[in-house]
Amino acid sequence: MKISWLDIRSLREIKAAVVEEALHARIDGIVADDPADFSSLPPTVKKVLFPRGKALPDDLTGVDVAVVDPAEHGNTAELAMRHPGTEFGRFVEIIDAQTLDEACQSARSERWSVLQFRDPTKIPLEIVIAAAARADGNLVTVAADTEEASIIFGVLEHGSDGVMMAPRAVGDASALKASATSGTPDLLLTELQVTASTHIGMGERACVDTCSHLRKDEGILVGSHSKGMILCVSETHPLPYMPTRPFRVNAGAIHSYTLSQHERTNYLSELRAGSKVLAVDVKGQTRLVTVGRVKIETRPLLSVDAVSADGRTVNLILQDDWHVRVLGPGGAVLNSTELKPGDKVLGYLPAADRHVGYPINEFCLEK
Repeated sequence: MKISWLDIRSLREIKAAVVEEALHARIDGIVADDPADFSSLPPTVKKVLFPRGKALPDDLTGVDVAVVDPAEHGNTAELAMRHPGTEFGRFVEIIDAQTLDEACQSARSERWSVLQFRDPTKIPLEIVIAAAARADGNLVTVAADTEEASIIFGVLEHGSDGVMMAPRAVGDASALKASATSGTPDLLLTELQVTASTHIGMGERACVDTCSHLRKDEGILVGSHSKGMILCVSETHPLPYMPTRPFRVNAGAIHSYTLSQHERTNYLSELRAGSKVLAVDVKGQTRLVTVGRVKIETRPLLSVDAVSADGRTVNLILQDDWHVRVLGPGGAVLNSTELKPGDKVLGYLPAADRHVGYPINEFCLEK
């Protein structure tokens, strides 16, 4: 989980409301330039003093972390000796090659490094993250808003350890925490036994082209019903008549469901460039990937029925062609047109019904 620090130094009228929201959202740290702002905070929140442009107080009682500029406040190691109850971190504003080197040095040696980048490019942050790859300290990067926070958390796939952001309104604290905890949970996949495979004629199917390189044991979950889906594999496996397309999943008929973020389902027909879908591997590990394009074309269709050990039924309608594949136990790659009763495929059985894609407990019969 990433670190979220809320910077309240510039707040006035809305400070109390923002702090209350931050506590409710379980923000990891509150950043202030006056230790008095920490007096009412519970011990579950890290109290971060950042007296930029001000003198460091003599008494740091109640301060968990003090972020200092060595040019203003002195060496962090010496300060730590004088204030043994407080951790110290270094602030670096990156504006050129020299300050970038200072940031890399801080990332390798300091317990906390708070970084502010003047220019919008994220390449300097990539360099610092790479420089700190084997270091034990924490990188906290200043973000202008929650959109930038999401980008910072994903730089070089690892991202900054944390983000410090000054809120502009009530609601920003919750949005920042959501950005810091936007990982996707693992899913419990189950073995399904094929009961029937039927040629059903022509219809429209969707190929989902993502902006990611999908692995050989990875695809997306697709099904005709929201309570049962089958794992359709990406086109990462060689075919005799065409090159591999490791970004693509030949997913299914356009009415089909797939999973996106926050347990929501989407119809394949409503996906478009910029949409998010959940990539899933044979172990149930997931990640959110971005859709770059959806190709909808008329093709012959095949209906595959399967059943779980406890009797729940699943249906998948997909392109009726040998090169369209699904995944079976152990990562077995199965050509859809060769599926027969008794074969095993991997699937997912959500427990809740759906309303406009979101899980909800209500009566809903799908058949």
